[in-house]
Amino acid sequence: MRAQSRRRDFAGDGGGWAQPGDGGGSARRARRHNGPHGFHGSAPHPGPPHRPLTVGFDLDMTLIDSRPGIAAAYRALSAETGVRIDDALVVSRIGPPLEEELAHWFPAAEVAAAGDRYRELYPDHAIAPTTALAGARDSVAEVRALGGRAIVVTAKYEPNAKLHLAHLGIEPDAVVGWLWAEAKGEALREHGAQVYVGDHTGDVRGARAAGALSVAVTTGPCDAQELRAAGADVVLDDLTEFPAWLRAFEADRAAA
Repeated sequence: MRAQSRRRDFAGDGGGWAQPGDGGGSARRARRHNGPHGFHGSAPHPGPPHRPLTVGFDLDMTLIDSRPGIAAAYRALSAETGVRIDDALVVSRIGPPLEEELAHWFPAAEVAAAGDRYRELYPDHAIAPTTALAGARDSVAEVRALGGRAIVVTAKYEPNAKLHLAHLGIEPDAVVGWLWAEAKGEALREHGAQVYVGDHTGDVRGARAAGALSVAVTTGPCDAQELRAAGADVVLDDLTEFPAWLRAFEADRAAA
């Protein structure tokens, strides 16, 4: 079954760290990545210039580093089921559907039940170890400072996504879970998002499906070259560069 036709849970959206941004150099570095106007290639039109700003964010490895939490949840599942799971290997390839990862460790007939149990174990094991990525809170705050709405559209099971955000004090205007790749476009269109920020090529696909501008950060499993090849309009090192980019984006919209 194609990913866009099914709402599923995912372990997360990637691993790996990018180096922190350098504050004042953020806009300059974004322009080096993406050309003189901050865009790579031909960008989709972000919509009427006076439409209220709405920015969507992915969750895992975009706003939060969930690798320690996901590893802990898998260790708990392994201990309970007696099935050996290499949690270090799991978090090195976060991104595909949860069921795909579980299929590496469980017989096909047991994957669905293992997924259900993983989601049940998740709150007690994965929330506390997870941290906010650099720039995450400031990026959401900048959307609000510009009079916009910030939404989170994630492949993660929605109740668990909300637990992460509440624990870390990140307060978006809406959270939509269990959507991956092109299926994310449904929620982005529904909320009128002009921009979608993510770390994975699947996030780029979601932005494209919505006709939104794709802003990619290299804090997940995909490097800048992969993200550009997938169609990202803007590539940033991490979210510390996003507020400056967003201010420039809004200034361009206002001047249009």
